[in-house]
Amino acid sequence: MSAYSYGPAHGPGGYGDRAHGGLDPEGLVELAEHFLQTLRAEYPGLAGYGEIIKGELELAAEDGGPPNRGRIRNALEVVCISALAGTGSLGYVQQFTHLLDL
Repeated sequence: MSAYSYGPAHGPGGYGDRAHGGLDPEGLVELAEHFLQTLRAEYPGLAGYGEIIKGELELAAEDGGPPNRGRIRNALEVVCISALAGTGSLGYVQQFTHLLDL
């Protein structure tokens, strides 16, 4: 087991991590809305991927089931490849990856 610190458990949205209760479905939708706003500001061409993530999380919140992790992971990968280091968009990608255990 490693003692390496991976940094704070919260990302640019200021939300806590899964290990301490995590986010409820509505909290994930709210986080996705902030992510979408950040994408629209930093990378308007990638906003469609933020909409995919938000849509999947909204659907999961409505029906009470788990989100489609495959669609979310694919959308996050596209943003991750395109976003520059140090941007809010990449910070949200990292936060979703952690929160959804992707």
